Amino acid sequence: MTLTVAVQMDPIERITIKGDSTFALMLEAQRRGHELFYYRPQALALRDGVLSARGSAVTVRDEPGNHATVGEEHRQDLSAVDVVLLRQDPPFNMAYITTTHLLERIHPATLVVNDPAHVRNAPEKIFVMDYPQFMPPTLITRDFDEIGAFRREFGDIIIKPLYGNGGAGVFRLTAGDQNLAALLEIFEEAFPEPFIAQQYVPAVRAGDKRIILVDGIAVGAINRVPAEGETRSNMHVGGRPEPIEMTARDREICEAIGPELRARGLIFVGIDVIGDVLTEINVTSPTGIREVARFGGADIAALIWDAIEKRR
Repeated sequence: MTLTVAVQMDPIERITIKGDSTFALMLEAQRRGHELFYYRPQALALRDGVLSARGSAVTVRDEPGNHATVGEEHRQDLSAVDVVLLRQDPPFNMAYITTTHLLERIHPATLVVNDPAHVRNAPEKIFVMDYPQFMPPTLITRDFDEIGAFRREFGDIIIKPLYGNGGAGVFRLTAGDQNLAALLEIFEEAFPEPFIAQQYVPAVRAGDKRIILVDGIAVGAINRVPAEGETRSNMHVGGRPEPIEMTARDREICEAIGPELRARGLIFVGIDVIGDVLTEINVTSPTGIREVARFGGADIAALIWDAIEKRR
């Protein structure tokens, strides 16, 4: 089977291939003989019912600094390709949401991974609220009084933007910290959406576990340990990846959410677990494929392509 695969992603020349899951998926697609077409989200165009993108054929190599050869630009009718990988990073803003509306017009005749309607309808920090039995105490609101009451109840809390990513804008406020009001004023100016407040989970010092599910099945995990003096474990801000095994609690969480992921067409998902609690379900552009493989885990890129090819 030879497929034509369009990849909607951030600038390919800027990615760090050592840890880039999109690049891992492209390498595996190319290894299987599939043809790759690369484009940026802003290159989408809808006219007379035809969704197209201006982009280029691309070949990839696992060579830092020499990882891609991009061909001459042309406009491609996306209904004529077999698969679109929806892989640009958040922020999950109206630009991102609009791409899901556009791609929904060609899916599933052209298979979009992940399903664009369900990417739009499952924001990572809201979708997870469907599973309160696995979560730490969590509040979503713009109401200062509600956040103040939440802080008085739990003392040590995390405040972060609802649609943030990569650890940006994540603050820990301990019981004696007097900066809550000032921080909320800054958030009110910076973000039009509600904020998220969550009880601080001390187990994060031992790491924030990223578990990857393919078609609703847990296939691998990586631990992300915060740098010294840092609350956030994201690798964007210095978190250190290390191998880790899934626990019985991890498997309980995955078995609970897996059927819903499959039902929503969310083939590639990464969940975040700290200690015994679930904090996020990442469906936009999950990461972790290369880190799992580097520590001897499953070839997750191959498993994702197995799932895609089965659908085609």
